[in-house]
Amino acid sequence: MNTIPCYEIFEISLTGPMGGSPFTDVQLSAQFRLGSREVPCAGFYDGGGVYRLRFMPDRPGEWSYQTRSNLPSLEGQTGAFQCTAPREGVHGPVRVSGRTHFAYDDGAPYFQVGTTCYAWNHQGEDLETQTLATLSTGPFNKLRMCVFPKHYTYNQNEPELHAFERGPDGAFDFTRFNPAFFQHLEGCIARLGELGIEADLILFHPYDRWGYAAMPLEVDERYLRYLVARLAAYRNVWWSFANEWDLMTKSMDAWDRYFKLVQQLDPVQHLRSVHNCRALYDHGKPWVTHVSYQTISVSPDLSPVGALLRQYGKPVVVDEACYEGNIPQRWGDITPQEMVRRFWEATVLGGYCGHGETYLHPEDILWWSKGGQLHGQSPARLAFYRQLMETHAPGGLDPLAGVWGGNFPGAARGHDYILGYFGLHQPGRMSYHFPEGQSYRLEVVDTWEMTVTPLPGEFSGSGEVNLPTRPYLALQAIKI
Repeated sequence: MNTIPCYEIFEISLTGPMGGSPFTDVQLSAQFRLGSREVPCAGFYDGGGVYRLRFMPDRPGEWSYQTRSNLPSLEGQTGAFQCTAPREGVHGPVRVSGRTHFAYDDGAPYFQVGTTCYAWNHQGEDLETQTLATLSTGPFNKLRMCVFPKHYTYNQNEPELHAFERGPDGAFDFTRFNPAFFQHLEGCIARLGELGIEADLILFHPYDRWGYAAMPLEVDERYLRYLVARLAAYRNVWWSFANEWDLMTKSMDAWDRYFKLVQQLDPVQHLRSVHNCRALYDHGKPWVTHVSYQTISVSPDLSPVGALLRQYGKPVVVDEACYEGNIPQRWGDITPQEMVRRFWEATVLGGYCGHGETYLHPEDILWWSKGGQLHGQSPARLAFYRQLMETHAPGGLDPLAGVWGGNFPGAARGHDYILGYFGLHQPGRMSYHFPEGQSYRLEVVDTWEMTVTPLPGEFSGSGEVNLPTRPYLALQAIKI
């Protein structure tokens, strides 16, 4: 009997007909069973007469399966495999935890520190390998990326592969997927997974010159079915239904249908959200797991994070908080200090933030779009930030008002850890008001210089402490 570790991919490969329209005419699925539990899984055609089913077992034990198909040669195939304990360091897909935070499937905490490389997977092997090498030493555990290629400023090269085969007239044949395109995408997702990075897959976007943004509804749904069948077994997938959904011409009914379709088809139930330009999708709808938010303006104020948490009661990720860089667009020219500041501010408001980098490059290789190398100063500070958060609050922080003076925001992990962040302000003295009966040690964190300086003594009740007079400081209280 085959064995496979928990959270890995078990694949069934079957041989079937190549003729006709195998992408549209052949139905293939399987029921996977562990004891009394049954999990449905859709199959797909991978070209060359090969049909596949992929399944991610999430519990150890002996699993069995039986296929279902409208083709006799694919119908009724049976088998079994033994699922063993997961590999060291593998914790499964990310879930929502405690309403407004994240954790892996096995309960291990996940503290989101994301970045954006929209079209890195459409740049060819050399640049894609360089991107992965950069990520391997960086601070990021999530990457926003598009399934389809992107046409936009600084990103106008033609991709090597497209999602559909072309007909005799050169136009896409929307009834025939190009398996090589999806095989390449799977390879990119798998390589991210080995680095411990979540692939936040953007399913649709408006920046297009090939026709992907204007496909008919029935083609969109066929594409979603095919994509979920191929990718749902990868543990590090998130579904982001669009980048700037409100700039596309699809109806609200269509967006709702797409969400519900993926929710219905996905046996793993990966996280689902959608990214905005100006108008927010209703994240209160039951098929949305978390809020993906772009700041409406380049204002440094992230106060909407608190309002979104209260409104939806779901995790809030500011996936686009402008980008560190120097391009002549206001959304891509903030300083590295400001990029880092927005992460810390989102944190004390109870949310999470995303990074991007847009420094001009002689070959237009900007990280935010094509990947490559990072040139900015924020990633080192975000590595410091992530290490500190994973040490003291790996499961995230909840807003806690009234702890620090001057109306500065605070956040806490119960009574064990309390954080204040002062950003652009530079108070030389700060009052504190700690929970009754609790004693703490205090540490001054310079979020830019990446230093942690303990203050002498123990602190409880209410009082004041002196601080260095400079910006970008945080004050953390650690329960004794």
